[in-house]
Amino acid sequence: MGTMTAKEAKKQVITTSQVEHVALLARLELKETEKDIYVNQLNDILAYMQMLNELDTENVTPTAHVLPLCNVFRQDEVGQHMPVEKVLANAPEKEEQFFKVPRIV
Repeated sequence: MGTMTAKEAKKQVITTSQVEHVALLARLELKETEKDIYVNQLNDILAYMQMLNELDTENVTPTAHVLPLCNVFRQDEVGQHMPVEKVLANAPEKEEQFFKVPRIV
C-alpha cells in the first residue's frame, strides 16, 4: 500500500452542476466565484477522506468517541416524597391533587 499526497488523491468528484443542484435544493443563490470555491473545497474534503481511507486501521479498536465516556445514572429507588399539599402550596392554579396548566393545542 503506497501513500498518496493530497495532490495525487485530489480529482474532481464534485462538479459545478452538482453544487448548483444542491444550492437550488437549499434555495441558495450562489455567485459563480462562490460555486468555484465550493467545488474546490468539497473536492479537497473528498480527497482528504480518500487519503484517510488508505490508512491501515486493522488493529485500531473502533470507537464512538475519542474520550472514554460513560453515563452516570442513579438507581431508580422509591424514597421519601413531599406531601401533595406542600408541593401544591405555591402553585398558581391547582385542581384536586394536580397542577393546572393552560391547554396547549
